[in-house]
Amino acid sequence: MTRFQWRAFAQVGLVLWLLAVMGLAQAQTRAWLDRDSINLGETVTLNIETDQSAAPDYAPLLTEFTLSNQTSSRQFQLTNGTASNRSVYGVVLAPRRNGELAIPALSVGSASTAPLQLVVGQAPLNTGNGEALAFIETEVDDSKPYVQQSVGVVVRLYFATQLASGELVLDTPPGASLQRVGDDRTSVREVGGRRYNVVERRFLLIPERSGALAVAGARFSGQGAGGFFDDFFGRDNGQLSARGPDQTLQVQAIPADAPQPWLPLKNLQLRYTAAPTSGRTGEAITLEVQATATGVTKAQFPELPVPSLGDAAQVFAEPPQYDETFVGGSPQLKLTRRYSIVPQQVGSLSVPGIQMPWWDVAAGQARTASVPPLTLQVSQGAGGLAAPPLPQASAAAAAASALPASVTVDGSGHGMVWLWPALAAGFALLWLATLVWALTRRREPKAMEGTRKPIAGSAQAARYSVADLRRALESGGLDEVAHILVDMGGVADLDAVVARLEPAEQREAVQRMQRARWGGEGDVTQARARLREVFKAGPRWRGAVPVAEKPLLDPLYPGQS
Repeated sequence: MTRFQWRAFAQVGLVLWLLAVMGLAQAQTRAWLDRDSINLGETVTLNIETDQSAAPDYAPLLTEFTLSNQTSSRQFQLTNGTASNRSVYGVVLAPRRNGELAIPALSVGSASTAPLQLVVGQAPLNTGNGEALAFIETEVDDSKPYVQQSVGVVVRLYFATQLASGELVLDTPPGASLQRVGDDRTSVREVGGRRYNVVERRFLLIPERSGALAVAGARFSGQGAGGFFDDFFGRDNGQLSARGPDQTLQVQAIPADAPQPWLPLKNLQLRYTAAPTSGRTGEAITLEVQATATGVTKAQFPELPVPSLGDAAQVFAEPPQYDETFVGGSPQLKLTRRYSIVPQQVGSLSVPGIQMPWWDVAAGQARTASVPPLTLQVSQGAGGLAAPPLPQASAAAAAASALPASVTVDGSGHGMVWLWPALAAGFALLWLATLVWALTRRREPKAMEGTRKPIAGSAQAARYSVADLRRALESGGLDEVAHILVDMGGVADLDAVVARLEPAEQREAVQRMQRARWGGEGDVTQARARLREVFKAGPRWRGAVPVAEKPLLDPLYPGQS
């Protein structure tokens, strides 16, 4: 082979090698950012070009960024007779923090992109001066809360353009719980001579442990409707983003001298909304108490206690009515509870005032909210107590007044002609009534003989059963449990129930329930759990004699037992 032929072969080989290298370069998957530095609260677009058929895997980006507005396009090329398909993907990235952030290599089918670097500067502090197209305000109602205190957080998004879409996010900080409260509120405000639309969103933050609690600023990313002002935000595609400032709360531990149950509040007031001054025996008197608490929700507030009046009156409490609102950036609860008091005795009835201990988070000390005691003047009711016995001197006059008007009695004996026939007729009517009553009693079903007899000393048989008690312990209130126990014991109040119960553990459980209901001592949930445990088989009364129940059917062979 001549030198000329060798040179020709070498030139052809070099051309083929260059074409192969160019083809490999064109087939390589690559990624780039539209800019390499931004401020916190701004966004950047990541672009990826590839000839792979699969889409990029964006999962590694979620640690440092929030993603939005994912796009894709496909291109067809014909180069030197060779056809190729290429795809271009785009995604908008919003950094979660400032600093130098690494964009890791992303998998695209069998290929991968090269890692990239993004420098994120600190967000501008003065965003509410009318220059920004969108900014965020965050208001926390207490920067030094206590453990388990309800902290109100209000996030306000200001934007000066129409939004096509958007997302406002506040992350839950570690060591606390966060929940959204109510619906968003919208308004219009003027800031720095510029008119802004405002969206206000409220949250409830409850710290779970003491120490520093870092609350990251709220973030917003959205799409504007487009217009002239898009250029002022540094974007030409209508993309909007904003971030609120980070905050750190110093959470205080529960004080050692704090009252139990632990109830941290900003304010608590109790008042009567219905306070009677008089009543009648056997008739219900309505008493209504309202509690207004600032810095607490319905789930955290304990039940209003029920006053105990002993044998003087029975007290029945209705389920409380709740009204939850957000006032001045703090949660506020208004609770109203109605009590029905049925006096049993004529005279003066003293109703003790309800008391609730709580912790003043502003002053850092224990306080007690209360209503004053009431004194009711109770008179005789129509269906109340029986009239006292008549003196012997007036017995004759009372008997005479019960006779017909045509019969008169005087010292001379006039009118005695009609007296004895009238008395005989009255006794005959009474005898007939007694006979009818006796026949009615004999015709009652004999199956009633096998039912359980009331406890000795009770006025009547109990209206509630063990099943009713179990149901109340599972889903009812402690007031309902107390009412059922009083009825089953055939007594006037819970003190008498404790005296009639035989097992010591049942007596202790009832006393524990009383302390949780009335004295504010102990946990209501633990008291209920103890009641379920010891009253699983029902109450056991002192001196109660079990009565064997008669079978529903008579024996087949009467002579055999």
